[in-house]
Amino acid sequence: MTPRFDQKGALAALRQVLGADRPCIPLHEPVFCGNEWGFVKECLDTGWVSSVGKFVDRFEQELADYTGAASAVAVVNGTAALHISLQLAGVRPGDEVLIPALTFVATANVVNYCSAVPHFIDSEERTLGLDPLRLGDYLGDIVESRDGESWNRITGRRISAVVPMHAFGHPVDLEPLAEVCERYGIAMVEDAAESLGTFYKGRHTGSHGRISALSFNGNKILTTGGGGAILTNDPELARLAKHLTTTAKVPHPWAFVHDQTGYNYRMPNLNAALGCAQLEQLPALLTKKRALAEKYRHAFAAVEGVRFFVEPEFAKSNYWLNVLLLDEFCSEDLEGFLKLTNDAGIMTRPAWTLMPDLPMHQNCPSMDLPVSRSLVRRLINIPSSANL
Repeated sequence: MTPRFDQKGALAALRQVLGADRPCIPLHEPVFCGNEWGFVKECLDTGWVSSVGKFVDRFEQELADYTGAASAVAVVNGTAALHISLQLAGVRPGDEVLIPALTFVATANVVNYCSAVPHFIDSEERTLGLDPLRLGDYLGDIVESRDGESWNRITGRRISAVVPMHAFGHPVDLEPLAEVCERYGIAMVEDAAESLGTFYKGRHTGSHGRISALSFNGNKILTTGGGGAILTNDPELARLAKHLTTTAKVPHPWAFVHDQTGYNYRMPNLNAALGCAQLEQLPALLTKKRALAEKYRHAFAAVEGVRFFVEPEFAKSNYWLNVLLLDEFCSEDLEGFLKLTNDAGIMTRPAWTLMPDLPMHQNCPSMDLPVSRSLVRRLINIPSSANL
């Protein structure tokens, strides 16, 4: 008998978890059920709505406390956070930066913002993120050492950083990746945009490299509308992050002196107020999202041709966006299932287009990508809001 993907059974499993009484179920929507109105109104009543205010300071401190990072710097979005993180990690124009081929485009964009070159790395199915073991073998083939730095002997460019992105909230296997980074003298900059509330071996993501980035976009587990943050355990990097994101203005009661090219990237107090209220609810939101993931796991256990993706054994994930993986022989059914579910009012979506397949990356270096290409043929995101 020819193996098949039971699309009707999969749709029934979704309805079993989500219920049949909603005309349209989005992929991920924010949940506001705490002090959001009160905190934002306080900003409006007091006039403290811009990039200075008590909620910015409070949000940064509470983020640091929750994640275990020494410092957090709140900025306008996750892309800005990652851009500054790469600069502070020492990425220079003309460098190569190792990033997963399977990621959101912002991970590649910030490399280009630094006038550096994205170099695409394969993922592993166990985590959906960058494969540290294959990366180590690959670097062994292409790297030559010069004065303690790694250079790509094929392109002649310095390899200055690697950016593991914790896809859909599931962490990359960070310990072996850290060993690869140490062996080759490459800085690790975590793209933790999707992984607030995710822990790797008991330690929050974003605290394993020199510096990292979070996102609080409207579809993230915690939202400030727009917004992001830089995390670091290095006090000097934290100071520089705050300085660069505040237009590199030298503190003075009235004079406007800027000592380098900076960025107007600081988070407004209005957004931070929303974030403070959301942080109060984060433990409850995480509990609800993990309960939703468990219901999905049970509902899909008996559906032929597909499996629900569960966290790696070393992780406690936030299950930001839940993932279905079709069996390899069922990958041709992906588009049909996306149409079936969206026509039924249940929003689903495929993985991102692989970064080397985008027109602006056609000439960028890349290792072979068999796992990433397999995942992009088979991966489906399904509704994941905490209020489900």
